[in-house]
Amino acid sequence: MTSRIRLASSQSALTRRDLLSGFARTAFGVTVLSALQPFSGLSVFAGEPGRPRRTARACIYLSMGGGMSHLDTFDPKPGHVDAGPLKSLATNVDGLQLSENLPLLAKHADKFAVIRSLTSNQGAHEQGQYLMRTSYELRGTIRHPTIGAWVGNLLGKANPTLPPYVTIGAGSDHPGAGFLESKFAPLPLGNPDQGLPNSTRPEGVTADEYAHRLDLLKTFNAPFQKKYDLKGVRAYRDLYDEAVTLMGSKDLTSFDIKRETEALRTAYGDNPFGQGCLLARRLVENDVRFIEVGLGGWDTHDDNFDRVADQAAILDRGLSTLLQDLSARGMLDETLVVLATEFGRTPHLNQNQGRDHYPKAFSGLLAGGGISGGRIHGQTSDNGGEVIKDPVKITEFNATIGYALGLPLDKVIISPSGRPFTIADKGRPMTSLFS
Repeated sequence: MTSRIRLASSQSALTRRDLLSGFARTAFGVTVLSALQPFSGLSVFAGEPGRPRRTARACIYLSMGGGMSHLDTFDPKPGHVDAGPLKSLATNVDGLQLSENLPLLAKHADKFAVIRSLTSNQGAHEQGQYLMRTSYELRGTIRHPTIGAWVGNLLGKANPTLPPYVTIGAGSDHPGAGFLESKFAPLPLGNPDQGLPNSTRPEGVTADEYAHRLDLLKTFNAPFQKKYDLKGVRAYRDLYDEAVTLMGSKDLTSFDIKRETEALRTAYGDNPFGQGCLLARRLVENDVRFIEVGLGGWDTHDDNFDRVADQAAILDRGLSTLLQDLSARGMLDETLVVLATEFGRTPHLNQNQGRDHYPKAFSGLLAGGGISGGRIHGQTSDNGGEVIKDPVKITEFNATIGYALGLPLDKVIISPSGRPFTIADKGRPMTSLFS
């Protein structure tokens, strides 16, 4: 019997971003819990259903913000009237060609599967990104959890002192935990070079002074916690305790990419995306389950070919090095790497030599985590405008991610509005992609 988890109806606007970005600051002053609006958590009523065999213990999710042109990256159409000056490039896998914008990835095609038949009905950025991250269409009445939030909720922490879900350069409009508890939202990071902000004591504050202030804070909060013994209040307390524990943990070094060799940092690329990929690898090594790294700038309504070439160079270097690095360390089989974008770009060029939004057909990529590399799934027409073989809905793409991670795809969670939701809506995984 499918197990059900019910959420209480009261929710708080308080987010994990609010809590984690300010925990150190408030630790040195006084934050009284009675100022908070109480929010509720989860209550498990039944046992969990059987899970598929987990092949991946972690996921690195690379989000291409703006709508990556499939025609100029993973689904080239050389010779077509609107293909422009780009040529296709042979890879180390017979029959699998990429755009010449991706020469480094061409050497690692045996490590990934290209999905050339993604299709959607969401042609606006916010709506497309929301669907890709959550498997549900954007609604004004509800906020759905992302896959990373589902991972934290259903699998919990692998490392007791690190959050299960981290985003790097993901933007401020990220759906996060949706209607789940705030503790399942991602820990948001901006510049990967800066490590984890607000994670050390300020100069002039000794360990004893810091401990004294924490004791005062607990004293101030104790009456409220006793009066309102609610999951939301306990969640705030627990999250605060987690943050304080992390400040004194050796695992804090997981966020410090400066501990890597200069040669490796250079190989990933001297840019936030490349360094974010390196940080993601470090976090996976330290048992963070889900890391999202963002690369925007793909909204190429004008000057498509030059702009895609610039973005593709960043992607090519960062992703190819990540795959090589994970493989060399024996981590690729247990780490699912996902490349996703909200939609593709039009086959025809507009008057500004650009490509416009096109959700009807676009590409994604899956690597590691049990995925059989060197494969192409799906096919588009000669101009890249129609899916003509093995169409893949966003829900099916996300179900495949969940399957690789061993998530129970049929598990039902009841939202505050009383509606049932599953990880990937009605999507079923593409099990044929697994070796």
